[in-house]
Amino acid sequence: MPSGLYRCEVMHARFGEVSYRFNYKVLSVCIDIDRVTEDLAAVPGLSLNRFNLLSLYFKDYGARDGRPWRLWADALLAQYGLPEPAARIELVCLPRFLGWTFNPLAMWYAYDAAGALVGIIAEVSNTFGQWHHYVLADGGRALALTPNGQVKAAADKVFHVSPFLGMVCRYRFRFSAPAEDYRLAIHESENGEPRLLATQSGKRQALTGANVFKAALLQPFNTFKVMALIHWWALKIWLKGARFHKTPASLRAVRYSHTEMKQ
Repeated sequence: MPSGLYRCEVMHARFGEVSYRFNYKVLSVCIDIDRVTEDLAAVPGLSLNRFNLLSLYFKDYGARDGRPWRLWADALLAQYGLPEPAARIELVCLPRFLGWTFNPLAMWYAYDAAGALVGIIAEVSNTFGQWHHYVLADGGRALALTPNGQVKAAADKVFHVSPFLGMVCRYRFRFSAPAEDYRLAIHESENGEPRLLATQSGKRQALTGANVFKAALLQPFNTFKVMALIHWWALKIWLKGARFHKTPASLRAVRYSHTEMKQ
């Protein structure tokens, strides 16, 4: 599909000693990484690597070391078993709003020449300036889909995100490739007990200047709001007496890492 926008609803629900549930809206961009220069050049209000109402920067996603997204993604997916470069890769992420950025989760979807999904990279960032990639590939074969078209995957937690959740946890993921509807869900469990459920869902809109300006008016300070909500709910959880987990000593100096997801 062509590049587009998603006005999404995000839900977080926590279970255990301190329970909560809250919802908020975000604006995501879905972009074909091989067409990002051409696609963004045609959209007023949305720029690549320069300040605008909304903007995307190469340094905000991927390895963030100056490599083009395509070279980095091909190398990472090959490391996890994709034998040849994907025919197409899409990135779904939160754009900068007036230069401000924070992306708790950015998603990369890789397709073969027939349009089948052959790889997924889940890019998770924390508020300490660290990020991690959970990578799923199946040797060049199309990823198995559920009857409703979702990819199910799982991974051990290896990246410190919330100081109010421990590290001995496991994730179960449900991903849907970007289409007219966009959905994903992350279930986090500890010793088999549910600890967190996070979901994101939205409807696709055309990537036009009119839609960019409309979305910015309806959802201003997009990424700033996400960061503010994270800290607001962290304060509320702490005041309710939740146990505080420091970043493990072995991870404090690790700025970037990656591990495998499996179906």
